[in-house]
Amino acid sequence: MAELINLNKARKQKARAAAESLAAANRVKFGRTKAEKQRDASAEAEAAQRLDGLRRELPPAAPSDD
Repeated sequence: MAELINLNKARKQKARAAAESLAAANRVKFGRTKAEKQRDASAEAEAAQRLDGLRRELPPAAPSDD
């Protein structure tokens, strides 16, 4: 004979498992330490500063007489 199951408990258990798998994916995606965030921010700031240092200023455009 087949085993009887409570459908409400099965539905809730399935929802909990789905929520846990989503939480695990978010931990991998967004879970970085404060040191990692600071390291990435400082590297990004250094790259922006280097880019600004290499930027050339264009001469102002002469107004055209139409």
